[in-house]
Amino acid sequence: MKRLLATAAAAVLVPLGVALAVSESAMAATLTPVTNFGANPTNLGMYVYAPDTLAPRPAMLVLVHYCGGSASAIFGGNGHDFVTAADRYGYLIVLPEATRSGHCFDVSTQQALRRDGGGDSTGIKSMVDWARTRYNVDPARIVVSGFSSGAMMANVLAAEYPDVFAAGSAFSGVPAGCFATTDGSLWNSQCSSGNVTKTAQQWGDIARAMYPGYSGRYPRMQLWHGTTDTTLAYPNLGEEIKQWTNLSGVSQTPAATDSPQSSWTRTRYGSTGTTAAVEAVSISGTGHTLPQAGMLAYAISFLGLDGGAPPTSSPPPSSPSTRSNVMIVGAASGRCLDDPNGTTVNGTQIQLWDCWGGSPQRWTHTSGRQLTVMGKCLDASGHGTTNGTPVIIWDCTGQTNQQWNVNANGTITGVQSGLCLDAAGAATANGAKIQLYACWGGANQQWTIRS
Repeated sequence: MKRLLATAAAAVLVPLGVALAVSESAMAATLTPVTNFGANPTNLGMYVYAPDTLAPRPAMLVLVHYCGGSASAIFGGNGHDFVTAADRYGYLIVLPEATRSGHCFDVSTQQALRRDGGGDSTGIKSMVDWARTRYNVDPARIVVSGFSSGAMMANVLAAEYPDVFAAGSAFSGVPAGCFATTDGSLWNSQCSSGNVTKTAQQWGDIARAMYPGYSGRYPRMQLWHGTTDTTLAYPNLGEEIKQWTNLSGVSQTPAATDSPQSSWTRTRYGSTGTTAAVEAVSISGTGHTLPQAGMLAYAISFLGLDGGAPPTSSPPPSSPSTRSNVMIVGAASGRCLDDPNGTTVNGTQIQLWDCWGGSPQRWTHTSGRQLTVMGKCLDASGHGTTNGTPVIIWDCTGQTNQQWNVNANGTITGVQSGLCLDAAGAATANGAKIQLYACWGGANQQWTIRS
């Protein structure tokens, strides 16, 4: 029997009551309400926090509150560590606010579970678009986090808008699509109780159906859950892991397991570092009370929001967007991106080779986001947007298949495809071919810049 939404809201809110201990009126003065930000079919509220020292090209965090919450409550309560970090690192925070009775976000109806479908997610995407333009946001560093109802929305946003969000961090959520209903209700008792079980492929297909036809990379995801959660039961964590490992194309077998704190078990999938495709943290003996003290620091690191304090002068010389004649070195191989034999023949596939500093290994990242070598442009062959597309050199055309984002997390992604520059087969030897592949956090997709 379906529970009433008001009951659900109360169940989710009570363990999080500590978030309301900070006076909303005291904190709200630092938030800026925004109206007329674009399509907003469900009448959401929008708030923005821009620190006094905002980076010239800031990252953006979309921070989504829990049932019964508000933008000011999460801002001044259990989400406040995100705020103090924004002051330090200069990133922007956008806070959506549910205004319907119960103040829960819709992750259940058909409109909510379809890209641009007219649900809450449509309004949140409008907020992102507005803030991205208004604050000159770096499009490669837009991330999302949420708690409880907000965690469920974080999963949905990452599934519906994988071309927008680079990463997500969900505290006490469920897989995207798990809360779907057919009667207009916003509560799904089967999912909340942890009784919806599917294969990884099935969960992946549910998410892919939210954005039909999309073939690019999906966001990196960090998932948190307490083992004694009775509001959104603990088995949902395992189902989330299935979904996001499938979407990222990585094994469900952890690449690493550790315990950052005594009651935590952290598993990483796809790679072992902070840029793993999927990271899950299980909190023993904890219910629906996340996040707890210290947890947001791990989320900030995973989301790539701690890239250093906002620059007060020119970017460092290691940035290829401000320097020419640099080498691009693979983290796994220690070898350089190389134009074989310094050829200028259109269609030549780029390779790895021992760094020797000659012209075939000297790259320039132009203001138009092209990567040039030997007078040619790095190019996704045939405008390809699928895994395995060869990365070649070609006459510069200015088209998006020749435009590249050099990201703070060490990846280089195609503007057209969203896929990562990848050493094929994780090869590290001389002659290893370079291709496009879904970003999964492996060292064969990590690059450093060397003068």
